Amino acid sequence: MTIQEFEHGDGRSLSGPLLALWWDARGDWDKAHEVAQDVESADGAWVHAYLHRKEGDVGDAAYWYRQAGRPAASGDLRVEWERIVGEMLGRG
Repeated sequence: MTIQEFEHGDGRSLSGPLLALWWDARGDWDKAHEVAQDVESADGAWVHAYLHRKEGDVGDAAYWYRQAGRPAASGDLRVEWERIVGEMLGRG
């Protein structure tokens, strides 16, 4: 699946982290965060970190990046979103 197919899909059969990012792409941060909170994995923590960074909560974002074992991101949010989605889709 490509990122474009992911964005335009219906969200069915997505893993928790990808479902959270799918909701985020639709502008529903609250639903994305709700889904991310229920995912207890490094991928879930990575998505959770991204969402808190998007929200502007740098402290929580830093915590979740550490939980994910990822360096804290600082660039464009869209670039990070595409990186996360691309990596997770690539594992297919």
